[in-house]
Amino acid sequence: MKTLLNLIWLVLSGLWLAILYFLAGVLLFVTIIGIPFAIASWRIAGFALWPFGRAAVPRHDAGAPSCVGNVLWLVLAGWWLALGHLITGVALCLTIIGIPLGLANFKLIPISLAPLGHEIVSTDQPFGYR
Repeated sequence: MKTLLNLIWLVLSGLWLAILYFLAGVLLFVTIIGIPFAIASWRIAGFALWPFGRAAVPRHDAGAPSCVGNVLWLVLAGWWLALGHLITGVALCLTIIGIPLGLANFKLIPISLAPLGHEIVSTDQPFGYR
């Protein structure tokens, strides 16, 4: 079922979201200081491409630089991204068929607010397993 949902998501919105997050990462990669944000943007792009069956979990080894980076990300871009995912998710949930896609947009909100210090894992494997 998650493969079917991922394919529908990919066709309707996932491909466009992934392309935009990837291009934002390319622009961020141009500057030296933007490289961690570019990597985070590419991580979100991969998650936005195929969200069903995967989850964003916090990394326990992330330190203070991730916290500072997340504050910068939140102020400069995170709240815009989260607002876009929220509006799109609510619009998709207005239709019966769009409810799973709206829930996938809601699942992207936390990682779009604070992407540093998170990793994307498969929900098929236990969270403690690496």
